[in-house]
Amino acid sequence: MDVFLTVFIIALFLTYIFTPIVKKVAYLLGTFDKPNNRRINTKPIPNIGGLAIFAGFIITVLLFADSGKILTGLITGGSFIFLLGIIDDIYELAPWIKLLGQIIAAGILISFGIKIEFITNPFGGMIYLGYWGIPLSLIWIVGITNTVNLIDGLDGLAAGITVIAVTTLFFVSLQEGQSSVAIFAIALAGSSLGFLRFNFHPAEIFMGDSGAMFSGYVMAAISVAGALKSAAAVTLIVPLLALGVPIFDTLFAIIRRVYHRKPISKADNGHIHHRLLALGWSQTRAVLSVYAISVFLGIMALVVNGSDFQSGIVLLFIAFAVVVYGAWKIGVFSVDIPTEGRALEKSNL
Repeated sequence: MDVFLTVFIIALFLTYIFTPIVKKVAYLLGTFDKPNNRRINTKPIPNIGGLAIFAGFIITVLLFADSGKILTGLITGGSFIFLLGIIDDIYELAPWIKLLGQIIAAGILISFGIKIEFITNPFGGMIYLGYWGIPLSLIWIVGITNTVNLIDGLDGLAAGITVIAVTTLFFVSLQEGQSSVAIFAIALAGSSLGFLRFNFHPAEIFMGDSGAMFSGYVMAAISVAGALKSAAAVTLIVPLLALGVPIFDTLFAIIRRVYHRKPISKADNGHIHHRLLALGWSQTRAVLSVYAISVFLGIMALVVNGSDFQSGIVLLFIAFAVVVYGAWKIGVFSVDIPTEGRALEKSNL
């Protein structure tokens, strides 16, 4: 465990040091999220904090991770998705260009063998996907990349959720004896936590699309290379729970818009964090509450990973029921009108 603690501390320290420097660079370049009627911030905030997360993570894994296809694929694809995000933070790319870039980034991972190869057969054993693993991996990677981007709606929300989710994936990797994947997970946890010091409310800097997409992309890669390559009987359930908050929030958004006959890409105020703010909660209270939900789902993921398939399904159902009931109580499914908020400009969802 000493090496993992070292990786965590170095990634945290590097990002903690880099973030104020990136903040100064943002002021020199004039890259800000400026206040308007669709944003939460009341003053211009630097929006390229993803550069600090990226630098802290990449330097750390180059120092400690074993060389091989996973490292090369993650650095190559991660650098591509990061550059795509930086360009979007500065120039605001069209949604179709971002989607195309995300598909290319996912293809990079797949070309290095980081793909879903099998899923659990509920009647026993595994179902090997063959070539069907490629489109499934593509959908998974692009989807997770966007869910983190979507949840980036309040100060510290996306960074904190990333820390919790990727820490869960770290422990899952240890359970499966995948120490190389665990290095990536704990490095992202450290870099995200180092950034969170400057991103928690009131935020001094935002991670921007560069940080949100990079974090989501790395988590997608870790889940595919780790939990989804496990021989455990609950291969798909574990990452669904570990990344549960952004996944469920995205699923709820789709259900809500279909029910209200609105375009799926049309932004609204139904996301979990929006509804907590609508209840009169402060940003800090809302963010900490979503953290608590993510911790609950992370613990469930760890329990499920040590269970058989039937027990895993029951636990998944319980977790899903709890989250759905809570979402229903705060009005996630009933909201149907546009709202203000940074998240509305961050994602098509």
